[in-house]
Amino acid sequence: MKGIANEKNHVKGDNNNPTTMSGRIAADVEMKDSDIRFGADELPYVHKVGKPPKQDLLKEIKTALKETFLSDDPLKPFKDQPRKKKFVLGLQTFFPILNWGQDYSFSKFKGDLIAGCTIASLCIPQDIGYARLANLRPQYGLYTSFVPPLIYALMGSSRDIAIGPVAVVSLLLGSMLRDEIDPNKREHEYLRLAYTATFFAGVTQAALGFFRLGFLIDFLSHAAIVGFMGGAAVTISLQQLKGLFGIKDFTKKTDVVSVMRSVVNSAHHGWNWQTLLIGVSFLIFLLVAKFIGKKNKKLFWVPAIAPLISVIVSTFFVFITHAERHGVQIVRHIEKGINPSSVHQIYFSGPYLAKGFKIGVVAGLIALTEAVAIGRTFAAMKDYQLDGNKEMVALGSMNIIGSMTSCYVATGSFSRSAVNYMAGCNTAVSNIVMSIIVMLTLFVITPLFKYTPNAILASIIISAVLGLIDYDAVVLLWKIDKFDFVACMGAFFGVVFISVEIGLLIAVGISFAKILLQVTRPRTAVLGKIPRTTVYRNVEQYPGATRVPGVLIVRVDSAIYFSNSNYIKERILRWLTDEEETFKDHPRVEYLIVDMSPVTDIDTSGIHALEELHSSLHKRDVQLILTNPGQTVLDKLHASHFADLIGEEKIFLTVNDAILTFAPKMEQA
Repeated sequence: MKGIANEKNHVKGDNNNPTTMSGRIAADVEMKDSDIRFGADELPYVHKVGKPPKQDLLKEIKTALKETFLSDDPLKPFKDQPRKKKFVLGLQTFFPILNWGQDYSFSKFKGDLIAGCTIASLCIPQDIGYARLANLRPQYGLYTSFVPPLIYALMGSSRDIAIGPVAVVSLLLGSMLRDEIDPNKREHEYLRLAYTATFFAGVTQAALGFFRLGFLIDFLSHAAIVGFMGGAAVTISLQQLKGLFGIKDFTKKTDVVSVMRSVVNSAHHGWNWQTLLIGVSFLIFLLVAKFIGKKNKKLFWVPAIAPLISVIVSTFFVFITHAERHGVQIVRHIEKGINPSSVHQIYFSGPYLAKGFKIGVVAGLIALTEAVAIGRTFAAMKDYQLDGNKEMVALGSMNIIGSMTSCYVATGSFSRSAVNYMAGCNTAVSNIVMSIIVMLTLFVITPLFKYTPNAILASIIISAVLGLIDYDAVVLLWKIDKFDFVACMGAFFGVVFISVEIGLLIAVGISFAKILLQVTRPRTAVLGKIPRTTVYRNVEQYPGATRVPGVLIVRVDSAIYFSNSNYIKERILRWLTDEEETFKDHPRVEYLIVDMSPVTDIDTSGIHALEELHSSLHKRDVQLILTNPGQTVLDKLHASHFADLIGEEKIFLTVNDAILTFAPKMEQA
C-alpha cells in the first residue's frame, strides 16, 4: 500500500501531469520486457506511446497502390529471373495451359474425356433452350459452346469450370435486347446488337482483369446475388410455361402477374394437351433423375444424361406420331455447320453502339460475377488457388473472340461445372472435349433436332434453373443478418414482380445501401472490466463486466472518415450523457477513454471531429484519453498536432494502462 500512497501524493501534487506518477510511465519507448519490474512498493510500468518516425510519402503511396491493385504480388515470380525465363513466365501468365500442360498425362486425359463427354450430353439440349431465352435461333446456343470453351481452356486457370451459355445471362441479355429491337420483326439488327453487346461484355471483363479491378464485382453482395438468381430462376421457369403448355400468343413481359394472366387467359383455347403431356412427363423424369443424382453422388451421370435422353425419346415420339400436325410446336430447323464469322456485323458506330455498350457492360458483369463465384467454389473444394484477375482476362478474351464468331455472352455454368467436377475432370481439357463434341453435333446431328418439341426444351430449362433457388442460403441469411435477408428478398421480388433489369438494379442498390449504412453508422460500444482480468469488453456482450467509477470507456468499431465522423462524435457524447443520467449516484465522469484498436484509418474530417469532441468534453470538465491507435492513425494524430492538443501522455497502449494511470484519482475522490 506504500506504493499506492506515494502514487496519490504525486497525483495530488500535480493533477495535470500524469507523467510524474512514481515512474508509472516509462519514458523509453524501446523498453525491453526485462526492464519491466514489479517491486514490493511499486506498481507495474506503463509503456508510453511514443511519437512514430515520419513516414516517406512516396513509399506510403506506393504501398497503398500495391495493396490495392497488386495485393497478390503477381510480379514476384519474375524477380531476379533471366530475360528468357521472364518471357516464358509471361506467356504462362496469359496462357496457363503452357504451365500445367507440361505435366499432363494420359491418366489425366481419361478423367477429362469422361467429364467432357458427360457435360456435352448435358450442354447440347440446354444450349438450344438457352438460345431461345435470349430470343436467338437454336444454333447460336451451340455456337457459344464451341468457340468460347476452347479459348477458356487456353487462358483460364480453373480446372473445373464448364463454359457456355447460362440461363440467367441468356434471359437478361434477351430481355435488354428486346427492349431495344423486336427480334421477330428485325431479326438481323437484333442479332447484330447481340454480337455488339457480347463484344463489350468481353471488353469489360478483360479490362477489369487487366487493370486488376476485380474487387469491384465484390460490391454486389452475396445476399443480393442469392435473391437475384432465385428471382431469375422463377422468372425463367414462368417464361417456359409458353413451351410447356403449347401457348402461341404469349406476353413479352417477364413479371409474374403478366405471365400468369397470359397463361390463364389462354387456358380455354391456347393450351395444347399433347404438348402439356410431353412437357410434364419429361419434367417429372428430369426431376426424378436430378433427385437420384443428389441422393447418390456416384450416380451423377444420371441427371447429366437425362436431358439428352429426353430429347432423343421425345423427338422420336413426335417423329413417329407426327404430333406437330396436332399443334405440338417443334424446333423445325437448326443450321448445319460451325460458327460463321460475325466481325463485320458488330456495331462499331451508329446509334446502336451506345446501346450495345450499355447492355454488354451489365451482362458482362453478371456473367463475371457468376463465373468467379463458381470458380472460387470449386477451387476451394480441390484446394488450389484461383487468380481472379486472370479469370477475368480469360473470360473477357473468350467473349471478345466469341462475338466475332457468332456467339453471345458465355460464362461458367454452375450445373455443368458441378457435373464436370463429379465426373472427375482434372484440367480444362474437359472443355476442349465438350467443344469438339459440340462441333461434331453442328456438323452431323443438327438435322435430327428438327422434330424436337419445344416442350422438352422448356422442361430441361425448368429442371436446370430450379437449382438456382438456394433455400438453405435464404434461411441462413435470415438467421445471420436480417439486413442481408431484406437485400435478398428485395432483389428476388424486384425480378419476379417487375423485371430482370429492375431486380438487378435493386440488388445493386441494396448492396451499396448496406455499404453506406455500415460506413456512415458504425458500431460503438461501452466497455467494462471483466472480473479478475485486465481485459475490457463490451458491457452488452458481457453483462458481468464492471464499469470503472468516474471513467467512461468507449470503443469505435470503424475507421473514422468524413462520412461517419460527425455521427461518431455525437454518439460518444450521447454515451456520456446516458452514463451520467443512468449513474447519478456514482462519481462524476472525469475521464472519457476512447479505445481506437479497431480504427484502421482516420481522415481530416475525423481529426476535426476529435477536436470538436475534445472541446465539448473540456467544457464539461472531462478529459479525453485515447488508447491503442494504429500506426496510420497515430501518424495523422501527430501530423495534425492533435496529439499535442490533448497531450502525448494521454495516449496509451491499452485501456488497462490508462486505468492504471488515472484510477488512483478516482480512489482519492
